[in-house]
Amino acid sequence: MEGRMQKTSAFANDCPQIDRTESEWYGGVQTFMWMTEDNIVEVPFDRGHLLETILSPDNLNEAYKAVVRNKGCGGIDKMSCEQLLPWLLANKDELTRSLLDGSYRPNPVRRVEIPKDNGKMRLLGIPTVVDRMVQQAINQVLTIVYEPQFSKRSFGFRPRRGSQDALREVQRTVDEGYRYVVDLDLERFFDTVSHSKLIEILSRTIKDGRVVSLIHKYLRSGVIDKGLWHASEEGTPQGGPLSPLLSNIMLNELDKELVRRGHPFVRYADDSMIFCKTRRAAERVRESITEFIERKLFLKVNKEKTVVSYIKGVKYLGYSFYVHKGKCQLTVHPKSKAKMKSRLKELTSRSNGWGYEKRKRKLKEYIRGWVGYYHLANMKRLCLETDEWLRRRIRMCIWKAWKLPKTRIKNLVKCGVNEYNARKWGYCKGYWRVSGTPIMHMAASTYNLRKAGYPCLLDSYLEWNPK
Repeated sequence: MEGRMQKTSAFANDCPQIDRTESEWYGGVQTFMWMTEDNIVEVPFDRGHLLETILSPDNLNEAYKAVVRNKGCGGIDKMSCEQLLPWLLANKDELTRSLLDGSYRPNPVRRVEIPKDNGKMRLLGIPTVVDRMVQQAINQVLTIVYEPQFSKRSFGFRPRRGSQDALREVQRTVDEGYRYVVDLDLERFFDTVSHSKLIEILSRTIKDGRVVSLIHKYLRSGVIDKGLWHASEEGTPQGGPLSPLLSNIMLNELDKELVRRGHPFVRYADDSMIFCKTRRAAERVRESITEFIERKLFLKVNKEKTVVSYIKGVKYLGYSFYVHKGKCQLTVHPKSKAKMKSRLKELTSRSNGWGYEKRKRKLKEYIRGWVGYYHLANMKRLCLETDEWLRRRIRMCIWKAWKLPKTRIKNLVKCGVNEYNARKWGYCKGYWRVSGTPIMHMAASTYNLRKAGYPCLLDSYLEWNPK
């Protein structure tokens, strides 16, 4: 375990602790018991002892459990979640001491690239499991501090809020007559956040300079990409527990500006929609809010993708919208439909080598998750049409699995096909062609497929929407 110990030596570029002006104490002042070497003392949860609150035994224990529960791969030291507990038992005192005296040095994050829908790559930064635990401990405490400050129209990465709440808020806003929308697109938001601006915003609320300094260290810890270290002069790398909270803290400045101007909006992480009653008003809002974002928050607005449009057909969180009888309705966006069909096509590929049970399990998992997310949409017709296509894909896989003509003939007869037709079709080639014939519709009917355990979208959708 010695070879994998987290570095806690002094950090050469530490952000110095500076004197800050007095401000309001955190709402609902609390205390907790902090253990020292000689006794147990009561530490107030106030502006000068926030780090002690973060490092309280209960908070660190909750952070540890969250990291283990979320699993995930290791960082640059390759320490796994299973190895975290033995490491903590041997090094927890040194870790806590280095965090308290400011000598703790976070490790650089490990660069990982994952493909996006548009063909580009999303850059992730994977911290070590020890750094993930410390970040999680910071996140748990700062969430309590910042939640009262966040807007009710912000829904991303917040407790007891989610994408479906954001979509319902869009419906309510459109029903109030705000039919035109500024679909705001921030260019590479997580990679371009200004560190100095973020630290300035944090310092308005966090009056314990040690916590601000620790967060600054994480922002500047750097990235290991293909074995080479790269400095991180800007951005909050996605992949750590702290990044979502920091993004909300930064974009809360945008929320406050929109509230000050009286513009209704909905924001989920960096995906924002600003609503207006006329196209002309929306055009003016787009120009003025772009100037605010770039001049005040030092973020980059993608002017090509930031568009003004009527609400119909706008893509947001995978959904799109339309107005029927004066009410805003939800439907699945065409891009989301295409992505769903592409995934189902992969799961029913006749060349992936899966058996019946594995294919059924994979289909059930995907369909349950997909319908669970999109069940707010009016998509009964989509489910019916997709199920019809999916059943043909399944019949194609079954026909190939039967392989030899004698096996096909035998199984067709078992499924109720008379022997003459079974022999007639048993020698046919062309998996997709045969899957669409009446003979396979009879042998692998909808009833038989459901009885065999194959899932369908409509059944799952009706579980969410029984009426």
